[in-house]
Amino acid sequence: MGFKYRILVVDDEPLIRQTSAMVLTDGGYEVRTAGDGFEALIEMRQALPHLIISDLSMPNMSGFEFLSVVRRRFPHIPVIAVTGRFNGSQPGVMIADAYFDKGHHTPEELFESVSRLIKQGPTRMENAKPDTAPVWIPRSSSGYVVVTCTECLRSFSIPDEKLMEGISAEVREVPCEFCEATVRFLTDQPLANRTSGHG
Repeated sequence: MGFKYRILVVDDEPLIRQTSAMVLTDGGYEVRTAGDGFEALIEMRQALPHLIISDLSMPNMSGFEFLSVVRRRFPHIPVIAVTGRFNGSQPGVMIADAYFDKGHHTPEELFESVSRLIKQGPTRMENAKPDTAPVWIPRSSSGYVVVTCTECLRSFSIPDEKLMEGISAEVREVPCEFCEATVRFLTDQPLANRTSGHG
């Protein structure tokens, strides 16, 4: 059979996960799948992949936060982001080595990118400093954010009220509830002052 490179596919849409796994398996790769960033981290605790293909817009832990953790803890693992959010262009924060517009790429294009990145390694390491880059967390209407520690990989929630106490900087810092490491993160919009009844 020979050695097979392991690929982790992360997407909240079951059909996309199944289709991607089938195509990549037929191409000779070993494929594991996950429905969001939390499931992906659990998979990575079992066995590290040689490459990650991840959607960016997912519930629970988005691809932004998941790939921020990957960038910090596993900078040697190449990453491909598949998303319709940026229409194939790179977001401002370098979190992946290649980007594909969701639903507008061929299997051949994906295979070429997978093969190149496995052989050459990550390209984003030349443009980012994994020890200083903050985690990017999408906002939600839940009244809290869930942060994943970039050191111990465990997650904890922070209510909006706690985040708003004396914090005005764009990049926020909180201590991990488990290992006390400092976790730096950004959110995609200003915190709404729900406690004052506005908005």
